[in-house]
Amino acid sequence: MKFIKYLLSAFILLMLIFIVLVNYNLRDRHPDFNIDISLKNNGQISTISVGFAKMPITPDITDTWNDLNGNARYEPDKGDFYNDINGNNRFDPIWIGGFHNSRPAQGVHDDLWARVMVLDDGNTQLAIVSIDAVGFIYDDAVDIRKEVKKNIGCDYTIISSTHVHQAPDLIGIWGPSYFKSGVNKKYMQYVKKQTIAAISTAVKSIVPAKLKIGQDLQGAIPFVVDSREPQVLDAGIRIIQALDINTEETLGSLVSWSNHPETLWSKNLLISSDFPHFFRSSIENGVFNEDTTLAEGIGGISVFINGAVGGLMTTKPSHHIPDPFNSTLHEGATFKKTKAQGQQLGLLALNAIRSKDVEEISKSKISLRAKTITIPLDNTNFLLGFILGVIDHGTIGWFNVKTEIASIQVGPISIITIPGEIYPEIVNGGIVSPIGQDYKIDPIEIPPLRSMMKGEYKFVFGLANDEIGYIIPKSEWDEVPPYLYNHHKSPYGEINSLGPEAGPIIHSSIKEILEY
Repeated sequence: MKFIKYLLSAFILLMLIFIVLVNYNLRDRHPDFNIDISLKNNGQISTISVGFAKMPITPDITDTWNDLNGNARYEPDKGDFYNDINGNNRFDPIWIGGFHNSRPAQGVHDDLWARVMVLDDGNTQLAIVSIDAVGFIYDDAVDIRKEVKKNIGCDYTIISSTHVHQAPDLIGIWGPSYFKSGVNKKYMQYVKKQTIAAISTAVKSIVPAKLKIGQDLQGAIPFVVDSREPQVLDAGIRIIQALDINTEETLGSLVSWSNHPETLWSKNLLISSDFPHFFRSSIENGVFNEDTTLAEGIGGISVFINGAVGGLMTTKPSHHIPDPFNSTLHEGATFKKTKAQGQQLGLLALNAIRSKDVEEISKSKISLRAKTITIPLDNTNFLLGFILGVIDHGTIGWFNVKTEIASIQVGPISIITIPGEIYPEIVNGGIVSPIGQDYKIDPIEIPPLRSMMKGEYKFVFGLANDEIGYIIPKSEWDEVPPYLYNHHKSPYGEINSLGPEAGPIIHSSIKEILEY
């Protein structure tokens, strides 16, 4: 009897510990942070001031390892072993986010950055931040934004991830196993510190500026593939160039395009920002090789913002990218191909900003509407990750995830922010209700978001202030057979989504603030 009592007591104690741990991991990290902002400059339009900055967020790679079978997975049970470079008798990996678990970095190909553009109309100050990461979840973004609001003073800060699949895991799901986070806490603090420093530097550097805005809505179609039916892209390149109003010197640029930065694919072991590195470099420094210059750069600091990448938008190894200097067609997953892609995109952006159709403004006002929203967490794998602390993200209510959307207007520039990877058909139209759908419904997320946006230049900032995963039209949701288009298995996307309500909620919430 005593043994049974002890066993029962131990079981009850373990259950209590588990309940406390679950409640702790699911707690709302920022109960005091709920956004409902409406900033309208109803006064006279004034000169726009702009500032740019960048700070490196490249990790230090200490220990390397030996991939005996070349599968880019660290598997010590299959003979893989590490090189104890720092001599501390343990493996100190930097886990790369994207594709699969257990992919430790072997070195650095190019630096990762926190890049910032600040806009100020004399009444409202807006910071637009882009970090080279696969994603940056809401609670971590709020940590930065609270600090910025308190000590720097920006009225609103957007922290967007480029969604690069060759940077350290900042979400948690790409660690050594499904049950252990891949986030290096020391590195996470470094990213936050550097991002805050970049915002501060950009704010201190603001000067009166002239904005030039251009776009090419068709030219980049050959450089991206939609890997899921229906075939809907968001291939337009949109670019803003900011020039010092007195010296005409380029302060920097903001460029947006929609594609997964995963051209280097799943076996790359070098830290890199993938094609955004070559894209930004081409805009800043030009497109050239040893013998030929195809386009001069515009200088300054280029900020790349990703867009509607759900679906998913990708440049897979089998997709060819033409070299801009010769007839070579690059394939596979190489840095040569990635460079060619970035240079091709750079040419399009540079041509767009030098086009006769470019619009210029030096005076305007900033209008902003931002709002906290909640979405049900209807994904068992995500919920398990939250409970175990693999994903360091809180919930509110009964398993609801808090996130945020926003709408910004600056003259002819319209911006909406999306807290994840939205399918392009929600943005541009083309939602279908195919046979095999899990919900026998007509499209819900209509009209397309861009049709409701004002102005000529309609920017969609994906993975902004959060990474909730894929945002899928509910009429295209497909987890159970029969599968869409008579496929033998369910399509990719649902496994990395909060659930089928994410699409309708995001769409209706943005529609509401656009109509405000």
